[in-house]
Amino acid sequence: MFEVILQMTGLLACGVIWRVLKPGGLDYQQTRSVLTSLVYYVMLPALVLSVLWEAQLGQNTLLIALSAAAGVIAGLLLSFLTCRACKSSSAQTGAIILAVAFPNVTYMGLPVMETTFGSWARGVAIQYDLFACTPLLFTLGILIASRLGSGERQRSPFAELLRIPALWAAILAVLLNLTAVPMPSLIKGWLQLLERGVVPLMLFSIGLSLDWQQTRLRELPRLLPILSLRLFVVPLIVLGVTTLLGFTGEWRAAIVMEAAMPSMVLGIVISDRFKLDVSLYASAVTVTTLASLFTLPLWYRWLMSLHG
Repeated sequence: MFEVILQMTGLLACGVIWRVLKPGGLDYQQTRSVLTSLVYYVMLPALVLSVLWEAQLGQNTLLIALSAAAGVIAGLLLSFLTCRACKSSSAQTGAIILAVAFPNVTYMGLPVMETTFGSWARGVAIQYDLFACTPLLFTLGILIASRLGSGERQRSPFAELLRIPALWAAILAVLLNLTAVPMPSLIKGWLQLLERGVVPLMLFSIGLSLDWQQTRLRELPRLLPILSLRLFVVPLIVLGVTTLLGFTGEWRAAIVMEAAMPSMVLGIVISDRFKLDVSLYASAVTVTTLASLFTLPLWYRWLMSLHG
């Protein structure tokens, strides 16, 4: 696990260095936009199709989704109560709720799952995201952001979901899987070529998103509850849920570690769109991402020790 974290840190550092040096005169925001668009519209759907087409779908798929949904709902409730106790403004409350409730389960989680547990764990990351986190984000998450922010109003949640290429890829893959359609070798090779770039580009893009200039000292007191809830409390709740649902060993460890991922990068876009506290959210992404480089190995060691 330590070697995995070092490799990830190296790719994150490449993104940070690019952000500072701007090689070729390319602005980091423009670079990030191009890379994330390429992954979002082409490479990630290819990866989803490749993994879910031949994955073992069944009871575990439902249980993974239930575990993920429990983590998101717990994060929403706990962060809301924390904001009420701290008397945070509406814009701050919206940013904190998004930062706590929705982990970076694909852009950060998928690389961790694959390099730590093997290729089988990619299915855990994708199912955790597309069958629970993404639907909840673009329905309940967007609803909360629109109510607490002062930006544009919420569109139809179903319209938002239909705009996600990876979700369409997941639906197609599940249909092909359940109808036992074999994957042609030509398509399999093509998908494998596309999916190879997902992990490095995801981590590089996260590095481009890290911004210490947005992390103000005055925001640190508000970041501590986000850190504790996102990286410790919510994963503990998911650990309890997965244990109750009968998960053990590496399966339980993979699901809980997905719950222990840092705040999602996409929340920066949502916070800006609905006029939430973007600076606070960007700080949460930066701090939780860097902290997770230390907390994820701790979670892994503890979870595997539970397995004996």
